[in-house]
Amino acid sequence: MPNKVLIVDDSRAMRCILAKIIAGLGFEVLQAGDGLQALAILGHEHSQVRLVLSDWNMPTMDGLAFVKAVRADQRFAALPIVMVTTETHIEQMIVALSAGANEYIMKPFTTEMVEDKLRMLQVVR
Repeated sequence: MPNKVLIVDDSRAMRCILAKIIAGLGFEVLQAGDGLQALAILGHEHSQVRLVLSDWNMPTMDGLAFVKAVRADQRFAALPIVMVTTETHIEQMIVALSAGANEYIMKPFTTEMVEDKLRMLQVVR
């Protein structure tokens, strides 16, 4: 079974862009439009999800609340989470990392930027 990556973003276009990059690295892609949908997917697929890429600004449950909810569940203690967002202030980055995000990618991004972050997290070689 292939390893799965969960992409969480309210923008369908952004999910498609990230999915193309991630699928190109050999992962199966799961998608959610907000944090609540993502939590439901994680609850069902938790043993196979190897990485989460999450937007910050989303309706229903934003990325920060999602990260906090994931980190509150011991099953996901080691699950890498990367915030992929337009939030560019250093203070926002610190908030996300303090909440439990492992890395931070600012939009707009390149394929190389995403791949570099995944290498840093040792998710890909």
